[in-house]
Parts: sequence; structure tokens; C-alpha cells
Amino acid sequence: MKIIDINSDHIGVTASSLCMLHCLFTPFLFLSQATSVTLTQEIPFLWQSLNYVFLLISFLAIYHTVKNSTKLSVKVLLVSTWLILSSLIINEFLEISSLPEIYTYAAAISLSGLHVYNLKYCRCDDDKCCKH
Repeated sequence: MKIIDINSDHIGVTASSLCMLHCLFTPFLFLSQATSVTLTQEIPFLWQSLNYVFLLISFLAIYHTVKNSTKLSVKVLLVSTWLILSSLIINEFLEISSLPEIYTYAAAISLSGLHVYNLKYCRCDDDKCCKH
């Protein structure tokens, strides 16, 4: 019986991409609600909770990726970018300051890119590890 090996970089790319799509579709959700009878500006709880689901999944992916990466700079960038994305999402929830959504998109794209880079150049699953 073969156990499926789930690559944390693949999970990270998927979670970051889904997070970005979630952020892109949120304004369309508001537009669709604007035509409804109740004109509330509240985001549905389940839709908003997806932010934290994506953060948790991406944290776990980064945790496992950092353990298997050979490049310290990639490890630091992954953790730093995740912290930035988390703070942007928490800031949006708490409405501490008004920041453009482009920062959230950039952080999600950066996380995906870092996972792809690590997967291609810095993943260490055997003795053939990169040492840049």
C-alpha cells in the first residue's frame, strides 16, 4: 500500500492562489448583495472565515516547506511574507487602517512564487540538494 506524499510547496501554491482568488471575488460578493432586499455591508461569516482557513493552511505548508528547504533566504522570505499577509488580513478584519488590496494580492502572489521557486530549486528530499 503506497502512502500519498503530499508536497508542502504544492499545498502552499494552492492555498496562496485560492486566497488571492477569494480576495478578488469578495467585491463581486458585495455587488451581488447590493441588489438584494437587505442592504447590509457585512461580509457573510463563512466567506470571511475562509481568510483564516487559508492562513492556517498556508502556515502549515510554510512550516513543512521550511523544514525541507536548503536556502535560508527562501525560508526567511516565506515566513516574512506569511507574517505580512497575516497582518494585512487581520488589519482588514479589525479595520485598523485603510490599505489598498494590492498589498494583500502582492503578498499572496509572493507566497505562491516562493513556493514554486523552492519546489524547483531548493527542495531537499534526498542527497541531491541545491546549495546556492
